[in-house]
Amino acid sequence: MLKGRSIRLFLVDGTPSGIITAEIMNWTGHVMTAPRTRLPDFIKRSEIARTGVYFLTGVNPEEPTQTFVYVGESDNVAKRLVSHNKDETKEFWDKVCVVTSKDQNLTKAHARYLESRLISIVSAAGRASLVNSTSPEYGFLPEADLADMEFFIEQIRITLPVLGMDFLREKPRVDDSGVMQKSSSASTEFWENKSPVFIIKSPKYGLFAQAQQIGGDFIVLANSHARSSWESSAGGYRNLHEQLVREGRLVPDRDGLLKFKEDTTFNSPSAASATIFGRPDNGRITWRVKGTNKTYADWQNEQIVSDASIENSDDE
Repeated sequence: MLKGRSIRLFLVDGTPSGIITAEIMNWTGHVMTAPRTRLPDFIKRSEIARTGVYFLTGVNPEEPTQTFVYVGESDNVAKRLVSHNKDETKEFWDKVCVVTSKDQNLTKAHARYLESRLISIVSAAGRASLVNSTSPEYGFLPEADLADMEFFIEQIRITLPVLGMDFLREKPRVDDSGVMQKSSSASTEFWENKSPVFIIKSPKYGLFAQAQQIGGDFIVLANSHARSSWESSAGGYRNLHEQLVREGRLVPDRDGLLKFKEDTTFNSPSAASATIFGRPDNGRITWRVKGTNKTYADWQNEQIVSDASIENSDDE
């Protein structure tokens, strides 16, 4: 059974678009994030001058649907950020997130280990593109320190999505039976698998695709088909369709169709169905529960528990 977690957020400027700190009870870590525009004030914070790891995030200027992430470490993060701000090869970033320790017990060796592991996690998660030119391997820590750093990483993976950064979230994996495969990672989000398998069929184009919703992700299953090109006018999800082709997640198959090479996560049923049909589409109506004529919208409405007290409140 899942247990609740409490994360304390503090809006330093009193606004959600400024500097924000995040802490978890009984964890020595301290997370702080800010837009790049606030960098002069951000680096003045005493926490930023400590040893720690950091993330620089932004969108690919040539592909707005793609997120770039750079992972780094330093024994004085503030100085390193000043250097990155002058680096013309890292112009992409518009947000920074720094993780340090409240008790200042993080050493240079700890930070190097965290950087190495976090780079691997971002790469494996596949939710963003790494900008790091190298992927250092570092495991030279005593056994007890390794255990502490793994716990530290788990807390980072819990905290960052709350701050709008999900590039450390492990993607759910679905087996052939439609059952979510659980991971040994303590930070992996486990949901009761209540979603049935949804399908899209199009005899006209020879399309057949399957998908399943797990948590907040709508996942098109591997070997599903999609049209080979975007058939509508520019805009909508055209960039997403083209991006998946460039990244090799949509590959040529048969009769001019493309095939999903792997389970692919979308943020909505409509994003998925539009990518499949090569044109804008209302996926809430197009996706049907496998073996029935029930739409995704019908299925979702059934999951909403009717509350008589809410319904009656309209009459008062």
